Amino acid sequence: MPNTSDRPSFPARAVITGGMPYGNKNLHFGHIGGVFVPADFFARFLRDRIGSKNVIFVSGTDCYGSPIMEGYRKKVAEEGYEGSITDYVESNHNLQKRALDRYGISLDIFAGSGLEPAKPIHAKLSHDLISRLHERGYLRKMSTRQFYDTQAQQFLNGRQVVGRCPVQGCKSEKAYADECDLGHQFDPEELIAPVSQLTGTTPELRPVDNWYFDLPAFRENLESLMDEWDVDPQVRAIVTQTVRESLVDPVIFVQNKFRESFDAVADKLGSFTLVEPEGNQSSFQVRFGNWEERDAAREVLEAEGIRFRTGKTLLPFRLTGNIDWGVPAPDLEDVTGLTVWVWPESLWAPISFVQTVLATAPEGRYSSTDWHDWWCADDARVFQFIGQDNIYFYCVAQPAMWEALDWGLFQDTPIANYHILFMNKKASSSGAIKPPMAEDLLDFYTPEQLRCHWLSLGLDQKAVSFSPKAFDTSVSHKNKKTGEEVLVKDDPRVADPALKESAFLTNIFNRLARSCLYGAANVCDGHLPTVPADADVIEACTQATLDFERAAHGFDAHGALAIAEEFCRAANKRWGDESKAAKGDDAAYEHALANAFAALRTTCLLMHPAAPMGCELIAKHLAFDPELFFSWEHAFETPAELAAAEGKTPAEHELVALPPRFDFFEKHPSQGRK
Repeated sequence: MPNTSDRPSFPARAVITGGMPYGNKNLHFGHIGGVFVPADFFARFLRDRIGSKNVIFVSGTDCYGSPIMEGYRKKVAEEGYEGSITDYVESNHNLQKRALDRYGISLDIFAGSGLEPAKPIHAKLSHDLISRLHERGYLRKMSTRQFYDTQAQQFLNGRQVVGRCPVQGCKSEKAYADECDLGHQFDPEELIAPVSQLTGTTPELRPVDNWYFDLPAFRENLESLMDEWDVDPQVRAIVTQTVRESLVDPVIFVQNKFRESFDAVADKLGSFTLVEPEGNQSSFQVRFGNWEERDAAREVLEAEGIRFRTGKTLLPFRLTGNIDWGVPAPDLEDVTGLTVWVWPESLWAPISFVQTVLATAPEGRYSSTDWHDWWCADDARVFQFIGQDNIYFYCVAQPAMWEALDWGLFQDTPIANYHILFMNKKASSSGAIKPPMAEDLLDFYTPEQLRCHWLSLGLDQKAVSFSPKAFDTSVSHKNKKTGEEVLVKDDPRVADPALKESAFLTNIFNRLARSCLYGAANVCDGHLPTVPADADVIEACTQATLDFERAAHGFDAHGALAIAEEFCRAANKRWGDESKAAKGDDAAYEHALANAFAALRTTCLLMHPAAPMGCELIAKHLAFDPELFFSWEHAFETPAELAAAEGKTPAEHELVALPPRFDFFEKHPSQGRK
């Protein structure tokens, strides 16, 4: 028998977080397929593995910040929208929640940072957290420059300014006031060719006071954390690689053609180390001991008209801003009337959402009602599912803040996925390639078809394209008779890549479940087989369960589903061979059914996190309580042994009869029945 003692360990309690979508739009497929479905897979697996009382899965709408303000401004200006900004956010929040519900995303709460019931809890946590950082001496009041539109006569929020990213090596043409669409951070004065979104003019920079978290002070802490994450099998290499790109000395890159001008002012730049270009490099490097020395040198170079770019490094992390639509920041010293910048408050929003869940849950719903037991206890863990472009915030800024707070918060486990592409190109609702909205896909596919397809893409390894045939408007060929172009979506000869995994659900898995229930109705009088499954079948069930558990523990949904599918295909083939050989022999047929039932139960257990609706329907017809049937406390037990746990013999455990030609996993009506 397989070794059941060498298994991965799991926490006593766990929080799972999904990325927070902005409250200015509904969800496109990337939100669902790239973050929420992988997070839901793990949340459902953990509920089965450690008990639903010990798992809290949270997310919510990012209600505040400049993207929302800009979306609201445009809706009012272009569409004559008459609601308030809160109405605008709440309507988008409701659309987002509806999309998540339709895909079976099993959140304990999908909250809103600016909506009831989380709003006051989130506001209090924001106030307490920033006050705590100030009390511990980790906030710096800095006078920085913010873009001001002289024609509109107003300061511009982050999304109302667009230019080119100044970070060396970045080719993004869509950068905002202090970050580009690839996640790079920089100071507003570094933005190349800024343009006001309000008037199309070039804005000027004017000084404003804000509070900044002293992120550079935590470089050594972050380096130590990266050393720990390097050997943590649950943390992907892309995380530590990306973080370490910022754990370097501040650098300025100067083009070689400005070398003579640079040498003329070098004595005004303070202390630095010059790194000469190698090979065909077009720039030389100027390294500084800290970001302040670098910025002082930058001012000198700017004054002399010497063009340069800066490299990645740790910079003070802005916590506040002066836009109206935001969580009120505490008044500190002589600085008043500020709001919290949206990115920092989204980092601690999962804590306030957990606090909200615990404050509103029925008594006994969770194993503890103290949020510290979920975020600070030695036997708890937090698993944060994020996109790779958010690594800087969740894996650099957040761990440093947790350390600075000294609240006992442990470092979360980040699960960073690569981008999910659309038709082999990066898709963004604000970019040139418009992705389909998540709910639009459900006009052509079932939720479980898409869930299994997205989980099988292997986004933990690389960026992968989602290419649903129903939305593929590329040309397949020309009609030989008419000469007209035939699009891929209209070509019946072209297979649909999005349905690759569906064949397993609607054919193999479906067939095994139907065979068991129809077979039991025929030869077992509608109850479980009374004979035991073969030892080698039990061994295969055990091995598949152990292999799946190991893959799920490592967030390898692609590998986990491959294990379940391979196991089920083998079981289905065995059933076909044994049932055919047993034709006319009821005893042999019941023996074949016992093997098939054991395999069906294991397949359901493994596939439950990916295809919950169909698996729960099977459990219903097998007449088992879902809490028992999907509990990993009984992971290695056959249906007969599960019945015994309920105090029944197999003959006493009556199944729920199936109607003729019943499907547990249906095709979408647009795909035809068979």
